[in-house]
Amino acid sequence: MSQSHPADSSNSDVEDLTPSPSSAVDHSPSSLQVPISPTAKSLGGETLRSRAESFNSTAETTRSRANSFNSKAETTRSRGNSLVTTVRSRFEGDDWTTEEALRPDKTNLKDFEVDNSPFAFSPGQLNKTLNPKSLAAYKALGGIYGLEYGLQTDLVAGLSVDETSIPGKVSFDEATSPTRSQKPLEARRIIAQDVIVTDRQVQGQFHDRKRVFNDNRLPAKKAISIWQLFWNAYNDRVLMILTIAAVISLALGIYEAVGQPPEEGEGASVDWVEGLAIMVAVVIVVLVTGLNDYRREKQFTALNAKKDDRQVKAIRSGKSVMISVFDVMVGDILHLESGDAIPADGILVSGHGVRCDESSATGESDAMKKTAGSEAWQRIVEGTATSKLDPFIISGSKVLEGVGTYLVTSVGVNSSFGKIMMGLQTENEETPLQAKLSKMANWIGALGTSAAGLLFFVLLFRFLAGLPNNTESPARKGQIFLDILIVAITIIVVAVPEGLPVAVTLALSFATKRMFKENNLVRHLRACETMGNATTICSDKTGTLTQNKMTVVAGLLGTQVNFARDMEKNDEKSVLTLASAFGKLSPVTRNLLLQSVAINSTAFEGEEDGKATYLGSKTETALLTMAKEYLGMGPVAEERAGVEVVQLFPFDSDRKCMGVVIRLASGSYRLLVKGAAEIMLAHATQELSDISGVSLDTVVLSESASMLVSSNIEDFATQSLRTIAMLYRDFPQWPPVEVQTLEEDRSMAVFEDVFDDMVFLGVVGIQDPLRDGVAYSVKRCQDAGIVVRMVTGDNLTTASAIAVQCGIKTEKGLVMEGPKFRQLSDEDMDSILPDLQVLARSSPDDKRILVSRLKHLGETVAVTGDGTNDGPALKMADVGFSMGIAGTEVAKEASAIILMDDNFSSIVKAVMWGRSVNDAVSKFLQFQLTVNITAVILAFVSAVSSPDMHSVLSAVQLLWVNLIMDTFAALALATDAPTEKILDRKPAPKRAALITTNMWKMIIGQAIYQLIVTFVLYFAGYNILGYNEQCSIQDIGQRYQNECEFLTGLAFETCQIEHCHDALRTQLNTMVFNTFVWMQIFNEFNNRRLDNKFNIFEGVLRNQFFIGINCIMVGGQIMIIFVGGTAFQITRIDGPQWAVCVLCALPCLFWAVLLRCIPDKYAATVFGFAARVWLAGARPTIRVLALLFRPVVRGWRQLSKHVFAPTSRFSRRTAGKIFKKKATEEEKPHNKGAAAATADVEAGDSSEMKEMASPTASPQQAPPPITLTTAT
Repeated sequence: MSQSHPADSSNSDVEDLTPSPSSAVDHSPSSLQVPISPTAKSLGGETLRSRAESFNSTAETTRSRANSFNSKAETTRSRGNSLVTTVRSRFEGDDWTTEEALRPDKTNLKDFEVDNSPFAFSPGQLNKTLNPKSLAAYKALGGIYGLEYGLQTDLVAGLSVDETSIPGKVSFDEATSPTRSQKPLEARRIIAQDVIVTDRQVQGQFHDRKRVFNDNRLPAKKAISIWQLFWNAYNDRVLMILTIAAVISLALGIYEAVGQPPEEGEGASVDWVEGLAIMVAVVIVVLVTGLNDYRREKQFTALNAKKDDRQVKAIRSGKSVMISVFDVMVGDILHLESGDAIPADGILVSGHGVRCDESSATGESDAMKKTAGSEAWQRIVEGTATSKLDPFIISGSKVLEGVGTYLVTSVGVNSSFGKIMMGLQTENEETPLQAKLSKMANWIGALGTSAAGLLFFVLLFRFLAGLPNNTESPARKGQIFLDILIVAITIIVVAVPEGLPVAVTLALSFATKRMFKENNLVRHLRACETMGNATTICSDKTGTLTQNKMTVVAGLLGTQVNFARDMEKNDEKSVLTLASAFGKLSPVTRNLLLQSVAINSTAFEGEEDGKATYLGSKTETALLTMAKEYLGMGPVAEERAGVEVVQLFPFDSDRKCMGVVIRLASGSYRLLVKGAAEIMLAHATQELSDISGVSLDTVVLSESASMLVSSNIEDFATQSLRTIAMLYRDFPQWPPVEVQTLEEDRSMAVFEDVFDDMVFLGVVGIQDPLRDGVAYSVKRCQDAGIVVRMVTGDNLTTASAIAVQCGIKTEKGLVMEGPKFRQLSDEDMDSILPDLQVLARSSPDDKRILVSRLKHLGETVAVTGDGTNDGPALKMADVGFSMGIAGTEVAKEASAIILMDDNFSSIVKAVMWGRSVNDAVSKFLQFQLTVNITAVILAFVSAVSSPDMHSVLSAVQLLWVNLIMDTFAALALATDAPTEKILDRKPAPKRAALITTNMWKMIIGQAIYQLIVTFVLYFAGYNILGYNEQCSIQDIGQRYQNECEFLTGLAFETCQIEHCHDALRTQLNTMVFNTFVWMQIFNEFNNRRLDNKFNIFEGVLRNQFFIGINCIMVGGQIMIIFVGGTAFQITRIDGPQWAVCVLCALPCLFWAVLLRCIPDKYAATVFGFAARVWLAGARPTIRVLALLFRPVVRGWRQLSKHVFAPTSRFSRRTAGKIFKKKATEEEKPHNKGAAAATADVEAGDSSEMKEMASPTASPQQAPPPITLTTAT
């Protein structure tokens, strides 16, 4: 058979095109007898012909669309000689010229200009077919064959894996010429079936295609430069105010040191050092924060790139291969099957019943039926095309049903989905825990700010009251005021726990990176933290609990012949080996069974790890392997090549079966169906009389035979085998008489109307062994308080047997079938759910209902799914897990986490890491609140009690403490990897408080200890350490010579007793500061545990971050004490003083042991009483303070509105101009595509964009009530 393009000359009237049946042109490349590898559901690729064009002869049963009514009359009319030639259907642009159909838009003129292109079409011309869908543009481009010729590809063999640069050039006129003949059969590439074609990368592969059309990558969102991150870290009002105060302090200090002569007996002023030190400390804080953010951004960028990558099925060099979605090229031939998310725009080449959900791309809610490109072209040529013809495949849409192949015409930024996504690139999401902690940080900061404000006004009143008696110079008075302001501002810096949300981010970034290494790809960050509190997991069976390595191990041929692979387990003599059983089949029966396996299948030949294998559903690959080994099946493509498929019924999870209708050589039609054995048996009324007979004679399926088959099915199920039965039925015509047909296509029958009175062929039992360690993983989940439920499509017996093996099914557990479950009322469902452990014969809707009712009962639900119909359940669950290997793209898109290995054990890892994230945040929260309380109270009390109004902790010291809290501690405490022991506790309820009773116990207990120690040192240390006696001796001694000289600048001989006191006071303040920091270092070890167990060093050696951060903190503190000097307002201390500091700080470890010995229930009672007392006294005080500070707040708001806001806007604009980088030459095409995409989105999707825009800050809400929970 040969093929040629229709000679549709521009001078001929298409209404007069009436070719005879003998010369009817078959334009479908799929009808070529080329032994290529089939698609996942393509039935060999070459058998996916359009119904009007797929016949290799002019058999008398060929029927046109115009004559598709159900009649027994023979019809010999093809579409070519249809009588409907007087009425010409129209579509929009039917009468347009080529220039009108392909006219560029103003926003994308550059897409129509390509230099030195070897292709006939530019990206802009190809986009005209879909912006919007345009049959006129499709016609102007020459239809499917013009696109094939102009893009230098092959509709059968696809692109060549060896293609680099293309030497020849095809012009637009050549590609669209009506006189150009179609590529003949002998010119198409034919690849032998034993040749393995890989998706190998050759140097310069597809160079010209990438240059002209780009690849299928979207330009990454422009990364924030490290300088911008530094600016963002500094762009904080408190830091800015502190910087301004530090600059003024520095200026006054320099003025005092240079412009004012020193008083008699004193050296030059060194007050300028504090201002400089504060500025240096601010720079360090900004640098550390910026570098931390930079590292976090890099990690999330890498994870996002992995999240977007996936494998798609393509045909290259005539073979089906799996390639990365990023490597899809214009001209590629891609496979389509139910559940696929379409990666690029294109034109349908061939397919059966392809329907797409384009709501996400076009807003069209109806399922769109697709027409093969060849059929659409033929209708255009005949003049019968209407606007309902839709051969267009839109990226971003989803395949709801059907199988087929399509030609890619636009990728990346040029595709429809790419343009939308370029206009919708958004910032990283905020997780619920981050939102909660942000609110808590705001309230903690508000309390700290109130304390700082109160301190400022107390010291200010003291300063103003002492002015009449103050004989200092004006500059000195100004310096004193600035010191008061700086201390107050620094307390705000310390009190505001901006590290809380950062700690969540650090924990999430660390966890998601490690989870990816353990086969969990996190798509939504919130799922990571939510999974830690999961209370129930609804798991699929196949591939998740089992290995998904299926093998046919037993079965029944007809109703007489039993066979089994493992004969040692079968003592019955009537059971045969597989070879013996299949050897009994006659050729006609063998051919029938082979058709049922090979034709009614969605699996296809391909390769995996360089080896030839079958790809697709594991159930079907098991059947194909059986057919190859025992039925003599050759290459699947050859088996399918000579068979004409008339209608395809894809697998449906509701009816649990799939079918195909083929046209036999006799002109009759055969329906082949396979599916769940008990459902198939219920629709069978006949059986083969003799499987060894020379003809397919049938007899009525007796009740005894039916019971025998049912008994075998039950026996297979008790062995945990999946049972698949095969049926068939012959029809004289298709669709049969008096059956319902599809409304949109009357040549297609409704499955339910023909699925009756079937002939039983046989049943097979397929073994799928349990995954190693799955029983242990289920046990660990149960120990962790998580209920594991199995939701499967297998029958009740098989599901129960496997659930028992896994440890899911217990003695008191309930097993129920989906049809019965969905009939229950809500009240009945809620009553059985606590005991329900297995849901068999379930549909995706049953799974959705189950998840809904579990959530209604307050459960935190995780659910697994792999099919398209699992999408609603995955979306509804708190955490949805999709299968990375067996899952459809729709399921992956609906899920929050992708299991890269489809293994249940990976879900357990996700639980562990989720709990680790929550624990990391709780550890950091406990640590920071302890430091906050201690530092604020210590600074407040010491400043108020000091005669010179100086806090024992200077501004620079407080900034160092803030750095320890917000950055170092977050890094140290957020990087503890989980251990198995993390599963030894129950999950936290959804409404559990952020701070538990045990945490409050540690926070308040440690704060009390630290305040007692520091207050004793500060107020009584002078006497305890005997400093009064040392300064009462006339001969002060060489010990304090350096201190006196350092503080006064005078020689030792002139040093007075008061100078000795100043030196000793500085030493004492240094000891207080040193002790305070060492207590935080030791307390960090305490915070590694959140329970009441004592071993705080467990696993510390495995956390290199923790060890490294603590080394930095210890080294930094030692360096500060030795060289900090005037900058930190400290002095060096000797060995005994170091011992006092460390020995005062070390007991906080033992104090934590005592705190853990206090029962939580007693602590909760005490804290509850104290909270009620505090609230009773605090509410009136808060009201009074609110009344007093209301003018101040209003003034601050006005200041922010008229001063800080304009300044901030100006600084952001200035910084944006400074940090903005020019796009490189390679990025320019992407930028152009992005600009066009933005214009398209703004024009057509403005309402959706408004909804998706970042929300504005909501008004401050009342703080959530603090509840006390008892840790178990």
